[in-house]
Amino acid sequence: VTFAQWDACVSDGGCKSYRAPDHGWGRDKHPVVSVSYEDAQAYTAWLSNKTGRNYRLPTEAEWEYAARGGTTSPFGFEGTLTIARANFNGQFPYGGKKETFRKRTVPVASFAPNAFGLFDMHGNAWEWTSDCWSPSHTGGAGDGSPRSNGDCNRRVLKGGAWNSGGWRLRSGHRIGKAKTVREFDNGFRVARDLD
Repeated sequence: VTFAQWDACVSDGGCKSYRAPDHGWGRDKHPVVSVSYEDAQAYTAWLSNKTGRNYRLPTEAEWEYAARGGTTSPFGFEGTLTIARANFNGQFPYGGKKETFRKRTVPVASFAPNAFGLFDMHGNAWEWTSDCWSPSHTGGAGDGSPRSNGDCNRRVLKGGAWNSGGWRLRSGHRIGKAKTVREFDNGFRVARDLD
């Protein structure tokens, strides 16, 4: 979700009227950051109401499946992670040489999409999922539905961000954060249920 999309929600009276800060990096096509899990839920509620379709945060399993794009590699592409493929802290590579650290987000879709046509599954901004936090997948549903047991005051984020080392961008990597926290590297994407 971009700042332009978030700002449309705020302008329409949604999203708790929270004008997320862009930290001087630019709005418009940049991914919205400094939004909490609860903020992301407010956006999906607004979007669902506005369109008449059911929008939601993806589950952790859906997110990882989408990020992999049909590959079995650590990323949604074959080969080495480079700053030409994702926005991350290039000073901490994964399987390659040290590169530039941009120190900010870049506009969405600045890099090639994966085989499923999805942009920015790796880097730029961490993305909230609907799953409650648990340190492992043990005890999860196993069918792609969101984890509803565990610590539901914390939620799973996936994908890494502009300030992450390369190893954090792997499709399988995950972190848990309090659902109310607004950090300058946390954003989200939405999923829509098919009718």
